[in-house]
Formats: sequence, structure tokens, C-alpha cells
Amino acid sequence: MVRPKKPRSPTWRAFLNNHLKDLVSVDFFVVPTVAFKVLYVFIVLAHVRRQIVYFNVTEHPTAQWTAQQISEAFPWEAAPRYLIRDRDQVYGAVFRKRVECMGIEEVLTAPRSPWQNPYAERVIGSIRRECVDNVIVLGELHLRRILGDYFTHYHRWRCHRSLAMDCPEPRLVQGREQGSVVEVPEAGGLYRHYEQRAA
Repeated sequence: MVRPKKPRSPTWRAFLNNHLKDLVSVDFFVVPTVAFKVLYVFIVLAHVRRQIVYFNVTEHPTAQWTAQQISEAFPWEAAPRYLIRDRDQVYGAVFRKRVECMGIEEVLTAPRSPWQNPYAERVIGSIRRECVDNVIVLGELHLRRILGDYFTHYHRWRCHRSLAMDCPEPRLVQGREQGSVVEVPEAGGLYRHYEQRAA
């Protein structure tokens, strides 16, 4: 007897592509200042285009402060379906309640398993290598300005292999007829990008 053919299951890549728009990651990293203070940077990363949706800096992170940040990152019912985070104590009861009220399902990584949140870990590594390791941070306002400049560069000019060498904010391909290639410094020369401009 001939068995009827079952429809093919979707591939893992198709599954990821279908759910990528519903995933965000949150994480903290620390930055020392010139006065030996430790500042905590909170980032929210959307997986779909590797965009840093939101960031903020504080000297004393609490569950209440972190809950407020997640509300500011996703106002007006723009919340994602899933939020990936680690088991840090700063995500306390207030944070968990706020996320639940926003209709977001939390996905917790296993203890001591940073590879389970790879996109956030990767972007934090990029921020360290390309930005904060190259400057001396004077204070909280200075760090906010530095990170703001870096994220502007990151979204508009930094290429990603996973995005087919495009940026998180898609840009048009420039042809030769648009002029010669010029180097454009950003953030006081900390970053540079190249574009074609008419003479």
C-alpha cells in the first residue's frame, strides 16, 4: 500500500525568519569612568535587523529602573512577543510584572550561558571593541553622548554579514555617477564612513 506524502515541514531557517520580528534581547554591561565609578548600560536589541531599539545609562540599576526602561523602549502597544534575558537579580518582581502586563513572554537563558543570548552578547562586544575601549569616559552624560554617536554610526553605516553586508537601517547602493568616494569622519574622528558625493 502506498503511503500518502506528508507536506514538508518548514526548515529551521524558515522558522527563524518567521519569528525573528517577534524577538528582542535585553542585557547590561559595565563601563568604568575616569573617576573609577562603574556605569551600567542597559540595551534593548531587536533581532530582525540587529537594531538597538533603546539604551540608557545609570550608576545604580534597580528592578524599578529597569522596568521603567522597558516601558520607554516599547510605548503605545509596540511591544514584541518574546524577550530574551539572563537571570540577573536586577530583573526583579517589578520588572517581571511590567513585562507580563505588556503582554511579553520572557525567555530566560540558562545560568552562566551567555551563548544562549548571542545577538546581545555580540553587539555588546562590538560596542566595547569599536567604542568604549577607545575613549576615556568622564561621566554618565559623556557616556550617553558617546553611545548615541556610536549607535547612529552603527545603524546607518556599519555593515553586517547576517544582513548581506547591509546596515540595520537599509541604504541605497551608490553608483559611480553619484560622484567620487569621500571619507566622512564621525564623532570627532572616532569613526569614519565612506560615501560617494558629487564634487
